[in-house]
Amino acid sequence: MINQDVWDVLIIGGGGSGMTAALYASRANLKTGLFEKLVPGGQIAVTDMVENYPGFPEGVLGPDIAMKMQTQAEKYGTKFFYDEVLSIQKKEDKTFELKTASESFFSKTIILAMGASFRMLNVPMEKELTGKGVSYCATCDGAFFKGKEVVVVGGGDSALQEGIFLTRFATQVTVVHRRDSLRASPILQDRAKTNPKIKFIWDTVVEKVVGKDKVEGVVLKNLKTQATTDFKTDGLFVFVGHDPNSKLVRGVVNMNDHGYVLANGEGLQTSVEGIFAAGEIRFGAVKQLVTACGEGCEAALSAQAYLEH
Repeated sequence: MINQDVWDVLIIGGGGSGMTAALYASRANLKTGLFEKLVPGGQIAVTDMVENYPGFPEGVLGPDIAMKMQTQAEKYGTKFFYDEVLSIQKKEDKTFELKTASESFFSKTIILAMGASFRMLNVPMEKELTGKGVSYCATCDGAFFKGKEVVVVGGGDSALQEGIFLTRFATQVTVVHRRDSLRASPILQDRAKTNPKIKFIWDTVVEKVVGKDKVEGVVLKNLKTQATTDFKTDGLFVFVGHDPNSKLVRGVVNMNDHGYVLANGEGLQTSVEGIFAAGEIRFGAVKQLVTACGEGCEAALSAQAYLEH
């Protein structure tokens, strides 16, 4: 089915950058739509507590701020579509055609805000046991591990934030890190290292997940000695970075070798006039909620300026 309406701005992705772009675009009286294939909020929606967003000295629950962002964007007229965009094509009249499985949409501008997805370890049995003890979201799955022992892989802020959260349920949280020091912020390091439920294994990686119908353990490999050990655990939580959700625009806009969209010029415009990028999908993004929101604002204002000229 073809939706004959021509939109001013269509935004792909409903995380912090996408919903902020929607807020600013709709407040500028632009006909604005937003596509989100899962739930609005992106990574915020699966973050237990956001402690570094200005104006919330006690922190704010991730799902709460996501819901309020959506409500605010809808208040000013943004239309949310819970669907996946499958293709983008620029037409001769300089509008863009976006296709989902069931409809075609036309827009004068596009804002790419698809973000990034959790990176897997890509070790044997990881994929098979995802959802059966292997997880990439402590906020989503932590309660299933009440009274159990879990392993957390990673050394950045996400790994420690989620590891600390897991101590609410698990009796023991073992953080496995490939280096001998953490990359996380000092305050998170202090919290983790002083938590009696958290211990660390350094210079080590997970070689394999063990289990048939559920996680029963992992095989660990020390990178200095090359020695492997069997480590018994009930769950494996992986926080080793993200990969950009840019498959949709491969061959449409310029990217770097890792798949991040290049939009580093004025106004966050990509290599295609009328297409802008904001948030974690963009090469050079800082990967923080506050900067994602700022980029969403900038992309919307740039789209507005593009439409006015």
